[in-house]
Amino acid sequence: MCGLAGEFRRDATLADVAAVERMAATMCDRGPDGSGVWAQGPVALGHRRLKIIDLSAASGQPIVDSAAGLAGVFNGCIYNYRELRAELQARGHHFFSTGDSEVVVKAYAEWGLDFVDHLIGMFAVAISERDTGRLVLARDRLGIKPLYVAESPGMVRFASTLPALLAGGGVDTTIDPVALAHYLSFHSIVPPPRTILRGVSKLPPATLRVYEPDGDRHERVYWDPSFLRHTGHAGWSEKDWQDALLESLTTAVRRRMVADVPVGVLLSGGLDSSLVVALLAGAGQRRLATFSIGFDAVGGREGDEFRYSDVIAKTFDTDHHQIRVAAQDLVPPLEAAVAAMSEPMVSHDCVAFYLLSQEVSRHVKVVQSGQGADEILGGYHWYPPLAGVDRERALDTYARAFFDRDAAGLARVLNPDWLADGDPAREFVAGHLARPGAQTAVDAGLRIDTQIMLTDDPVKRVDNMTMAHGLEARVPFLDHEFVELAAACPPELKLAQGGKGVLKEIGRRVLPHEVIDRPKGYFPVPGLTHLEGKLLDRVRDALCAPEARRRDLFRADYVNALLDAPNAELTPLNGNKLWQLGLLEMWLQSHRID
Repeated sequence: MCGLAGEFRRDATLADVAAVERMAATMCDRGPDGSGVWAQGPVALGHRRLKIIDLSAASGQPIVDSAAGLAGVFNGCIYNYRELRAELQARGHHFFSTGDSEVVVKAYAEWGLDFVDHLIGMFAVAISERDTGRLVLARDRLGIKPLYVAESPGMVRFASTLPALLAGGGVDTTIDPVALAHYLSFHSIVPPPRTILRGVSKLPPATLRVYEPDGDRHERVYWDPSFLRHTGHAGWSEKDWQDALLESLTTAVRRRMVADVPVGVLLSGGLDSSLVVALLAGAGQRRLATFSIGFDAVGGREGDEFRYSDVIAKTFDTDHHQIRVAAQDLVPPLEAAVAAMSEPMVSHDCVAFYLLSQEVSRHVKVVQSGQGADEILGGYHWYPPLAGVDRERALDTYARAFFDRDAAGLARVLNPDWLADGDPAREFVAGHLARPGAQTAVDAGLRIDTQIMLTDDPVKRVDNMTMAHGLEARVPFLDHEFVELAAACPPELKLAQGGKGVLKEIGRRVLPHEVIDRPKGYFPVPGLTHLEGKLLDRVRDALCAPEARRRDLFRADYVNALLDAPNAELTPLNGNKLWQLGLLEMWLQSHRID
């Protein structure tokens, strides 16, 4: 887990090494254990390292393979790197390190653009070919590792974070009206390749992009799971599906123990993270380090789920850490969390993950987490309504449950100059739901959440907040082989028992019933769910700041009405609409975007 940056010139000039160094320097939190820069003619690569695998200097980056004419930078973890290393050695490749970074470059030397098909893990990669002058960018199948890009005439820059690109200079920081419409409509999700800024895009998940020195650019999507029923599963019973998914998930959590440092687990006490602990204990892990966070209750709302996480810790004899956050001014950690965001993210979970990661990083450098199970296995409330509609009506059903605003609602919020044509979010979702490869409306809903919402909300949130403290988070529910299997699973098995039925039945084999048959929980931060006091003042200050007035994004009458009744207008997912506007302005101001 690291931070990468680079520049690729296509105008016959030398790469700006100083700009790449500035970009890399902004990511010292992502990679506090080392740094490196490499340049040759039109290409410069920069890196910040977090030492997880092969703690020696031999695995420092950029990785340069002179014999193959390759230089590369890599962020993430390849869980099958040992197997790949042995295979590559058998094919005649010689290694100078024992880490996964060199395996990535050697895999490219052996298989070319097909190298991604051999990688099991989370990754963002940039590889420069000396002899052809080509630059190759790649991102893992589920988009667990980020990769941002800024293109201008004659130049391409790329980095693990959007603020790193800003540090390089020369980025068009104008707000993109289409992205703004997505942010305000699609529950703050801006689908790739867009970001909130015109001058910055993000490489979509499961995408391989090639930049040629003559200015040509081409890319391909190398993975797109099928959400159809397969003939090979036709005779499977419910128990067969449970057995297969349990075996696949067990493999996924074992894979994510690969490290040369201890690996812990973020234990919320819910089904998903509890299963990770149970499967690791079953695989022989003893005194596994587990971590739970809780906040003081506010207004009668509970702020922790310790009673559930304590049950799991006791059952599996973990080395458990309860992190209690006393009632406090939440504005400082909120400011820190906003500063750590590569893109604006409205979930108040960000503050909880920021504070949790801050404490956990004092004990371990790697954790497994339960993110992704709801999107992969049907845990949210908007999936059951889709079961009763045909594909043609799926859009309206999904939009009612998930969209914050329609086109008319946007017109009430935004000043006319910032309104995009049409209804971008609705048009995007309509196109995605109508794509072939999904058998039912539920399958189509699960697919868009797996490939879009998951990547650009919970996964991005966890990456940004953990990496702000040099903590690597691994997500076994997003093992691509597990996702493929789950995608083929009949929707009725996922939706059973109020959602994630097949996973609950797996849980009954290994978990205490208390953590299965319980109300669905979320990361509770009571002080952020109801805007009042200092937090309300901070939102008001952001929306009334001189920068906000110059930008003039929002209609004054709409903002004033929200400020008069700050908790009156909620989204379908119980998000605060005032918070959504204020968070965007806080993010823009935090990153000095005028």
